[in-house]
Amino acid sequence: MISTKGRYALRVMIDLAEHGGEKPVPLKDIAERQEISKKYLEIIVKELVKGKLIAGASGKGGGYKLCRPPETYTVGEIIELMEGTLSPVACLADPDSKCPRKEICQTLPLWTEFDGLVHDFFYGKHLSELLASADHG
Repeated sequence: MISTKGRYALRVMIDLAEHGGEKPVPLKDIAERQEISKKYLEIIVKELVKGKLIAGASGKGGGYKLCRPPETYTVGEIIELMEGTLSPVACLADPDSKCPRKEICQTLPLWTEFDGLVHDFFYGKHLSELLASADHG
């Protein structure tokens, strides 16, 4: 399940793509448009900056902006930054996992297929596509 942190991070990224550009977007503006508490958004943008998805500028005229064009961001990279791995089981989440049942596990093919579906879905969607769908919805 995707937490509010992951969902709100997507909303922040969409907001920056829609209202950003060369000038940073103030956090209070994002908070108002998205109806999310500024305090909670501070936590989210801090992680997005740390993950190098957005850049922050402080002081007068400060705020946040995307580091790259919207079409280069995948939904998967945004969600995984905020949520951690999307893998359904530990042995797939950690490639160095030493599961003693790996060679005989009857459920591993199921989890592997599901993991691939989730990965391909989220990494196949780009931030720019969410902008387009918001314009038509």
